[in-house]
Amino acid sequence: MRNALGEPKGWLNGLYELVLKNARVRFDEGLVNIGVRDGKIVEISHDRLRCESEIDVRGKLVTAPFVNPHLHLCKVYTFEKIGDDALRLYQQEKMLDASEAIRIAAKVKKWYSDDVIFENGKRALAEAVKHGCLYVRAFVDTDTLAGLTAVKAVLRLKKTFAGLVHLQVVAFPQEGVLKDPGAEELVWKAMELGCDVVGGIPWIERSAEDSRLHVDKMFEIAKAFDKDVAMLTDDAGNSNLRTTGYLARKTIAENMVGRSSAHHARALSLYPKNVLTPLMQLLKKADVSVISNPHTGPLHAPVKQLLKHGINVALGQDDIADAYYPFGRNKMTEIAFLAAHLLRMMSLNEVEKVFDMVTAKAAKAMRLVSYGLETGGNADFVILDASSVYEAVWNQSEPILVIKDGKIIYRREERTELKFED
Repeated sequence: MRNALGEPKGWLNGLYELVLKNARVRFDEGLVNIGVRDGKIVEISHDRLRCESEIDVRGKLVTAPFVNPHLHLCKVYTFEKIGDDALRLYQQEKMLDASEAIRIAAKVKKWYSDDVIFENGKRALAEAVKHGCLYVRAFVDTDTLAGLTAVKAVLRLKKTFAGLVHLQVVAFPQEGVLKDPGAEELVWKAMELGCDVVGGIPWIERSAEDSRLHVDKMFEIAKAFDKDVAMLTDDAGNSNLRTTGYLARKTIAENMVGRSSAHHARALSLYPKNVLTPLMQLLKKADVSVISNPHTGPLHAPVKQLLKHGINVALGQDDIADAYYPFGRNKMTEIAFLAAHLLRMMSLNEVEKVFDMVTAKAAKAMRLVSYGLETGGNADFVILDASSVYEAVWNQSEPILVIKDGKIIYRREERTELKFED
């Protein structure tokens, strides 16, 4: 047997820079040792491994980092500034006034500035690191109200956090494209500035024809820059919304299978079976990932049905203390805990699936390369204060250590244990 470098496995192999000793991992019933060299996982073994530095994790759960594929980073920590009006409308039982909520929430852009967005975003990404979330897809308002202010601030954050967080920046025309003349040109400019993904919100347009044109225009930009597409589709309590299906058909037509994601898609929960079933078959064919954020609104995509049809489904944070959701801290075990309740996924097997939706399935949605706890993958780890996935979700366990490229980037301070009288 040989390791990822072709060396004989076990004690006689080469010297590792770091070994995680006595690690509990999801794919092995026993404890393993993980050998790291040059920022890569070289060996996962039951054998003793020679190393320069060793960390005994004492049976704690070691996992690949958490992934947040949906966060409106330019809006974080603005809830107290914008007030309750948009929140009240967005949280109504059937979400019939979601578009009005978006109109009211747009007022926050009056206070947009590079420094404010940068400092708020810096705080949110620091929280992400502390909670072991090292991959974030950030939606950034790119429209005639925000201009390119938010884009430039978040691209600055991407550079600042380059050694800590893998940040994908989405040029997102929040107010529409046909509905907001000038937004299309701004998305083009945002991609020229260095954004990673082309966004969209086609359901917000004034007609079905305009919604389809919205999708067409954003795919044109994505094709020009060879970038992926991430769109908020059907995010309201209207069973007649059909932008998720059009996104899937466009993905196939443009030979971009596997390169688009549908976010929210809440109206799917209202579709009759004869509409939902063929749509799920289409999503599977187009390999469209569906990103659900069930904690941020009273409707959510039919996650269990999507999973049964083999569709890649992930969970996102969506919002952190903004006009749509007053909580959040970029902690994906918290998102998994909330989703387990809202989706009624509480059996041991289902909790594992929920955990996948904030790790491997979210990584697939973001098309991450070399992600995962396997030989040849990036030496990115989260050591949780838990001995199982069930315990980690149950307690929303905190990381003891967070490791990026084989280097410790966060270490939890020593916990004070309660002392009792004998």
